[in-house]
Amino acid sequence: MSGREGGKKKPLKAPKKDSKELDEDDLALKQKQKEQQKALEAMKAKAGQKGPLTGGGIKKSGKK
Repeated sequence: MSGREGGKKKPLKAPKKDSKELDEDDLALKQKQKEQQKALEAMKAKAGQKGPLTGGGIKKSGKK
């Protein structure tokens, strides 16, 4: 018995994926997603600057 037989076997390397050629629709979709991501980050930054959204007002309890 050899000491190298035990343990976990290494998986075979997966073949490389072929690079897809992107057409105009795919490029437009990726550009739109990038713009949406930028807008979302801008909104997050803007929301983080302000305080809590709930104002004072009259708080009602559940009791009658």
